[in-house]
Amino acid sequence: MNLASLDWSILGPALLAGLLVLATHVPLGSQVLARGIVFIDLAIAQLAGLGVIAAHTLGWGEEQGWQTQAVAVGTALLGALLLTWSEKRWPEIQEALIGVLFVLAATGGILLMSSDPHGGEHLKDLLVGQILWVTLPDLIPIAVLYAVVLAAWFGLRSRLGGLGFYALFAVTVTASVQLVGVYLVFASLIIPALATRGCGRESSRLALGYGLGITGYAVGLALSALFDLPSGAVVVWSLAVLGMLVAWRVSASGRRLFHF
Repeated sequence: MNLASLDWSILGPALLAGLLVLATHVPLGSQVLARGIVFIDLAIAQLAGLGVIAAHTLGWGEEQGWQTQAVAVGTALLGALLLTWSEKRWPEIQEALIGVLFVLAATGGILLMSSDPHGGEHLKDLLVGQILWVTLPDLIPIAVLYAVVLAAWFGLRSRLGGLGFYALFAVTVTASVQLVGVYLVFASLIIPALATRGCGRESSRLALGYGLGITGYAVGLALSALFDLPSGAVVVWSLAVLGMLVAWRVSASGRRLFHF
């Protein structure tokens, strides 16, 4: 354990990145859980990652350049359109179709990187993320985007419809996956929503979900720095452990989380 590794100049921007992700993912995660499409974020995230890999493979600019971002968003939006159509056409198998889309996007990325000697490292970055390398200037455009997303979600949610939800979700996840990685995107969406689903009021679920997420990121980042462990993986485990504690507490308070 090395207390000197708790460097705020590194952990501060990483924690702010986590807070930005939570700002949008906690409310969106509740909707994902309510719709019964838990793996949509993995599918959309993998599609966005596939767009990044494709742009990189074809030499269409730097990874953070506008060309790459445009390809990533475009790929995710195409996936959103496809999922909107499939939800109307085959609603009873929507979750299975989302799983197939995820597998195709994941293996498509592997195929595109098969001839890249650094492909394995690039794939790891997309999955686990590099949250400790985030800088404050990196967060400015993300903060602006998330502010627009939150305004649309809380102001126009009743009028978004299926297509609007999927499109908003695709844009949000595309930004998030390049900021914190696929695994943290999934954990930030699902764990707070799952742990707090026993709360009756939406305001209570959101408040508890935000508290869980903030604590999970703070504890996870601190532990990863102290013990020199991969930050993304530790934060996922921190969120999971705290999520179980919150779920147990909600259940013990008389609001049953699981029905047997």
